[in-house]
Amino acid sequence: MTASLEQLRRCHFAVDLGAARTRVYVKGAGLVVDQPSAAAVNTRTGALIAVGEFAERMTGRTPHYIRVVRPVSGGTVVDIEMAQRMLRHLIGDKIRRQLRRKPFLRAAACTPHDADPLAQRAAIETLVGLGSRRVELVDTLIAAAVGCGLPVERPEATMIMVCGAAATQVAVLSLGSIVTAERIPVGGEAVDHAIVQHLRHEHELMLPSQSVRPLQLALSGNGLTAQGPACTEIHGRDVATGLARTVQVDTAAVRDAIETPLTAVLDGIGRVLRECPPDLVADLADRGIMMVGGSALLPGFDQMLRQATGMPVHIAERPDICAAQGLGAMLEGKIQPLTLDPLGA
Repeated sequence: MTASLEQLRRCHFAVDLGAARTRVYVKGAGLVVDQPSAAAVNTRTGALIAVGEFAERMTGRTPHYIRVVRPVSGGTVVDIEMAQRMLRHLIGDKIRRQLRRKPFLRAAACTPHDADPLAQRAAIETLVGLGSRRVELVDTLIAAAVGCGLPVERPEATMIMVCGAAATQVAVLSLGSIVTAERIPVGGEAVDHAIVQHLRHEHELMLPSQSVRPLQLALSGNGLTAQGPACTEIHGRDVATGLARTVQVDTAAVRDAIETPLTAVLDGIGRVLRECPPDLVADLADRGIMMVGGSALLPGFDQMLRQATGMPVHIAERPDICAAQGLGAMLEGKIQPLTLDPLGA
């Protein structure tokens, strides 16, 4: 974690800029923004038409002069100006006026574990453009662990897996810091892409962009488990003719297509455990893995990890907002720092 708890207590608001959703926590008010990280722009005039949920619904449905953009990719801000415009509209005038009254406005932001200096600078510049005089950076893994209630300050090991849209981060924590961590470039978007490619190759069917979500597609709530219907009905567009078509899809084949990118996550967990000290691995045999992030809700993903690792796997109560909740707990001073006083001679 880059910032100390004392520095975070002085912050007035915190932002979790994710590839899929943006969340803003204001000190004393709680979580005030939880919207998709999307903005619709008129390319003729440069005007911002919509942000958040409305812009997300416009994806794939706009005329040629309206473009839906995503200023955040893989947890990194790739378009600082658009990210600032999106945040201004998401936060709203009322809250922005309240924040501007602060004499020395401070903000906190989540950054991926292996974020390079350019990515960190982009996050800082985004919040400075909103009026922040100082920006503290917090590792997403630490924030998510605090948000889901893991005892990160204790000497026992805890393992957390942040399942994001563009990447999955796995780490072992102890004594309030990261012992070993790994970032796997596989997330919910890779699962979506695997489903799209499977249906295109096997059934010559193109899906609407709004129908790609694996939680709603072809699995009927049974996810990666074998229980459930053998086939399901999918609506889409025929690749050759362009006409609407309905096909019966074998759910077992869809499960196989989903499991292919997820094997990279299993490999990443294996690398983290191999680099971890044996004493901490022994703790993990009892405590297991805590899953957070929006992609952790993929039905059957936890069972797949349980079978592959032989360790207990738990999903946080609200896995999608754990990082924002962790930032909020640090801002509100709910987390007590671990003090290690030097021993006298």
